[in-house]
Amino acid sequence: MDSDEGEATAKMCGIVGYIGQRDVAPLLLEGLQRLEYRGYDSAGIAIHSSGTGKSAGLKTAKTKGRVRDLEERVPARFEGTTGIAHTRWATHGAPNDVNAHPHLDAAEQVAVVHNGIIDNASELRAKLTADGVEFVSETDTEVLSHLIARAQADQLEAKVQEALRLVEGTYGIAVLHADFPDRIVVARNGSPVVLGIGEHEMFVASDVAALVSHTRQVVTLDDGEMATIKADDYRTYTTEGSRTSTSPETVEWAAESYDMGGHDTYMHKEIAEQADAVDRVLRGRIDERFATVHLGGLNLDAREARRMRRVKILGCGSAYHAGMIGAQMIEELARVPADAEPASEFRYRNAVVDPDTLYIAVSQSGETYDTLAAVQELKRKGARVLGVVNVVGSAIARETDGGVYVHAGPEVCVVSTKCFTNTAVAFALLALHLGRIRDLSVADGKRIIEGLRRLPGQIDEIMRAEDDIKKLAADYAEAKSMMFVGRVRGYPVAREASLKLKEVSYIHAEAYPASELKHGPLALIEPAVPTVAILPDDELLDKNRATLEEIKARSGKILAVAHQEQEKADHTIVVPRNEVELDPVLMGIPLQLLAYHTALALGRDIDKPRNLAKSVTVE
Repeated sequence: MDSDEGEATAKMCGIVGYIGQRDVAPLLLEGLQRLEYRGYDSAGIAIHSSGTGKSAGLKTAKTKGRVRDLEERVPARFEGTTGIAHTRWATHGAPNDVNAHPHLDAAEQVAVVHNGIIDNASELRAKLTADGVEFVSETDTEVLSHLIARAQADQLEAKVQEALRLVEGTYGIAVLHADFPDRIVVARNGSPVVLGIGEHEMFVASDVAALVSHTRQVVTLDDGEMATIKADDYRTYTTEGSRTSTSPETVEWAAESYDMGGHDTYMHKEIAEQADAVDRVLRGRIDERFATVHLGGLNLDAREARRMRRVKILGCGSAYHAGMIGAQMIEELARVPADAEPASEFRYRNAVVDPDTLYIAVSQSGETYDTLAAVQELKRKGARVLGVVNVVGSAIARETDGGVYVHAGPEVCVVSTKCFTNTAVAFALLALHLGRIRDLSVADGKRIIEGLRRLPGQIDEIMRAEDDIKKLAADYAEAKSMMFVGRVRGYPVAREASLKLKEVSYIHAEAYPASELKHGPLALIEPAVPTVAILPDDELLDKNRATLEEIKARSGKILAVAHQEQEKADHTIVVPRNEVELDPVLMGIPLQLLAYHTALALGRDIDKPRNLAKSVTVE
């Protein structure tokens, strides 16, 4: 992909590390604060103390709770220039001070922070216990600390390699050792690790958000790759010890992109940014002359595009819903069968991999483990796989044969808004590109381009109605459950809107195709269960209005999202009309605002919903 083209369940915890000349604790705490949006329940820090005698060696501070709680726990004399830090989301062991990272060995010579899950932790723990090791935590990560400490090799890098050979599972780790104060060793297998290259200082993190206020030169490790960072240099190599060749890349976004910019929450900021974000995904890609678009990183020539017989789109959560919209656009504009499926299901069902099928993996972070695993399985079976991702240089971007960057910019809030919208627009570009290669007329190509150009202004128009949507949210915030319905183009919008409401407000919500209501879900309709109905002004409008009749006949309350006022609805959010293929892009935006203001009315922690984190990087 071209960056310059215009079973336990664990979440993505946070890793930050630094080695250089500056006082390390404030830097690490700042980095952890920039990763707070990913969700966590405890935090900790370990440093190489710059003291002498008994005050030398590794020092740690950790606590259940937020980074601000950790800051209060850090002693006044906690000085050093090398350290690692972590925010943890509990998987093995309850969230408490003891289970928080970093984890030390018995002699307190080794400190480890770890994202991921060690699948054979119980087996390794039993063997170590039999050898006399006493564990203090319930975590899988403590196993790593003891394995590294007991390794027979002389160098830290070899000690870590020796330990990792015994480990099964996923990890992104950073390791300190009291005997090697001049280095941090890191490794990756299925969980992101990024190096930040500074002037006489080096950084490491699980996300560039922790680095960009200090450097925009980064190196992203691949699975099976390790690195040693020192104050003045770094080297990368495989877990088997072979040197690898890496060059720093420049991060696209500056530190200000990760700030709230005057908004009360990141979610509100990111909803408000959507007009600019959509303009960005379109910029430099539209080809007026041939009524098509340029997608330079696609790596799919016209002959290959005409030869494909089917498109299969894979994603999780909001990415899957954007893929559903994309599949409909591809069928309508390119006239090739297309469907979307959760990557988390596809990778487990031993699917038939067809050489004439084009597979597309969708992920905001580009690191979603279930989607990445599906890509790897497809590649192993010889499939052609493209990526639609937001993060340049991410794992899925590197593993796919080509693809489209959505250029939404950093998305900090756990729930996806602007990235979902930009992904849907990126699919519109891809559908137009494929359509013009195949059978889409010049006139239809121009029609879609004109519609794409109208999107940013229409998004601004929707945002100007925010106060009205806020009032509606106060009216619906008392609901204990809500139903979302839509037909064909409206159904993926209903799915995504239902997810948004659940994620951020904690109100139970279900989404169904409107045509399926009479096959069971009508039993749920009553005055206490409002229905949100998606009614684009297309060939199905009359059938959708009949659905409203069915709901009203059962005394159901209705909020319609439509292009004109709906007589049978209790309330209507009127959305600007675009081309019918592009209407789903716009119809989801007021429902993002509805979810936001509903959550605000209920006093929810909007940017960090309970039990959720931004990226799910293990299964």
